Amino acid sequence: MSILYLSLVIFKGYNMEKNRKAGLKSQSWVIVAFFAFVAVLLFNHCAETTPEAEADVELTELMERALAFTSPMPEDAFLEGMNKSEEIIELGKMLFYEPRISKSGTISCNSCHNMATFGVDQTPVSIGHAWQEGPINAPTVLNAAFHDTQFWDGRAADVEEQAGMPILDPLEMAATEEHVLEVLSSMPEYVDRFAKAFPEQENPLIYENVGNAIGAFERILVTISPFDKYIRGNENALTQKQKQGLEVFIEVGCQSCHRGQVLGGDMFAFFQTPRERETGDAHPGRYEVTGRESDKHFFKVPSLLNITKTYPYLHDGSVWSLDETVNIVARDMLNRELSQDETTKIVAFLESLTGEIPQYALELPVLPPSTQDTPRPRFDL
Repeated sequence: MSILYLSLVIFKGYNMEKNRKAGLKSQSWVIVAFFAFVAVLLFNHCAETTPEAEADVELTELMERALAFTSPMPEDAFLEGMNKSEEIIELGKMLFYEPRISKSGTISCNSCHNMATFGVDQTPVSIGHAWQEGPINAPTVLNAAFHDTQFWDGRAADVEEQAGMPILDPLEMAATEEHVLEVLSSMPEYVDRFAKAFPEQENPLIYENVGNAIGAFERILVTISPFDKYIRGNENALTQKQKQGLEVFIEVGCQSCHRGQVLGGDMFAFFQTPRERETGDAHPGRYEVTGRESDKHFFKVPSLLNITKTYPYLHDGSVWSLDETVNIVARDMLNRELSQDETTKIVAFLESLTGEIPQYALELPVLPPSTQDTPRPRFDL
């Protein structure tokens, strides 16, 4: 307001002088100059208050300690040169919610990665085709595109590759590539949407593009938390207890594995859950991918973002309490017995990692109707 007021004063004084000398008809150029002047001033003022200006914020010592192992989240997870058009994102969203690409016509990506429950199904293991149980807990799809690899065992390089795999898994959606393409090509709207999402391709309705589209949608599933605002310089984004929890988190050494933008997702670690040790039935982990004995029971370190919402915990979903999980991991991975006070403070800090799900992702798409050529649901194994 002060800039605009000053501009008006300058204009008024200048205009009165010109009116005295030349009359109103010669003032049009002055008006143009005035508004150009105001536009420049307002632009410069706005530029001083954009997020980039946060680099000038004086960071506290605790903020700097946090920034040593993590960094603020960007607005999306697209890499340079990737197709990030509205058309591919909307198609990916539709396919994410589309159950008819499964064999039974009842299971979609959202079935196990429910947007309403922070990208998970909140069960120990997911239920797939014909009520079959999956072998491992379904991790959240939120912020997943920032991970170095996908799945607990890292068998997919990115979300585009990952998206196509559960659809074909006989335990999950139990479809075939042929089934998926037959379903989608039977509906004119999908044919048209693939053409618009991949305009450079002569035949865009191919199975690879199903994963590419779903992956594009997943790359906008970024949640901004109070902690993210804190490390950008907002001292008031965290409560005092949460700041104390961050201090304990660092002191204990949690950041040695939970690091990077999403506090995890960039390394593998040996881990067996208490239930696995008790029963002797431990998941082989990354060994299933590499075949190396040294990779037995190694799993990708999970992200801690939204961790208070993505229970049950651990790769077998065997623990429902976050307090208990924190103590198990501290004891088994860091050889540290936490006091109740330390546990409480760490959990308080973890609560600050809960962000907002993008509203667009929560809005259900309207899917096109089936036609007489759309394959009918099948429930056989």
